Amino acid sequence: MSTVWLRVFLDVARHGSFTVAARTLGWTQSAVSRQISALEAALGGSPLFDRLPRGVRLTEAGRVLVPHAEAVVERLRGAGRELAALREAAGGLLRVGAFATADAGLLPRAIAAFRARHPAVRLTRHQDFTPVLLDLLGAGRLDLAVVSTTGRAPLDTYSLHHLLDESLYVAVPAGHPLAAQPSVRLPQLADADWIAGSPRPEGTLLDAALRHGFRPRVAHVVAEWTAKQGFVAAGLGVTLIPALAAESVRPDIALLPVLDEAAPARSVYAATVRGRSLTPAARAFLAALGEAAARIPG
Repeated sequence: MSTVWLRVFLDVARHGSFTVAARTLGWTQSAVSRQISALEAALGGSPLFDRLPRGVRLTEAGRVLVPHAEAVVERLRGAGRELAALREAAGGLLRVGAFATADAGLLPRAIAAFRARHPAVRLTRHQDFTPVLLDLLGAGRLDLAVVSTTGRAPLDTYSLHHLLDESLYVAVPAGHPLAAQPSVRLPQLADADWIAGSPRPEGTLLDAALRHGFRPRVAHVVAEWTAKQGFVAAGLGVTLIPALAAESVRPDIALLPVLDEAAPARSVYAATVRGRSLTPAARAFLAALGEAAARIPG
């Protein structure tokens, strides 16, 4: 059944005339008559209109059909409006994921800029580790994920949009012997107690220590960045802090840039599924992420 037939049927029912409906549609009367005949045939042959000397009148079958035709046409109009909103990033849903430190400064800035430009798009956010985010992305549960090279996740199977190369800092207590230094090399802290999110350095920021030939002694396993800072301030050890989290550092600890010529930074990307079309909203959010990343120290 053609939806054009339903639209013509509603126009004829509204005007009570093939002639007026044809004039409204910009068609000939015979073309309108053919559309109605085709619709009647598709519905089993029952006439939808009584043909009167002046105009037409709905039959009982026609009156039954009217609300159904109106519902179908309105649903199609609604679909058209939603699709137009998607094309203009003026509606729809955008599902974004990010790892924890990206949520400290990068995501809030990007979301604020995006909402100012596209307030009608509903945005949801999920925080997790990079490997989990990639799994959610591949399963179609996220449209875009902010990920990093930490964790040895298989990034090469995704489309990657580079955002920034992120510097690392060592956080030490304010009274630490190295606190006044302009920078530090990780081997200078080979004998220190470390505070980390995992008891093993592999696949974490502390991979950098392994590259320098020493295995850091993890004295305390602490997940949250704010809690790690508390442990450092209390003199219980030192920790690595990436640039994305550096803006929220408490005043009673010192941040020392890490000098590491072999691998001076970790890279941060917006990942999407390779071969999957991006919605206009996702493309707009990518642009907002790029703007926000440009404001993060390298």
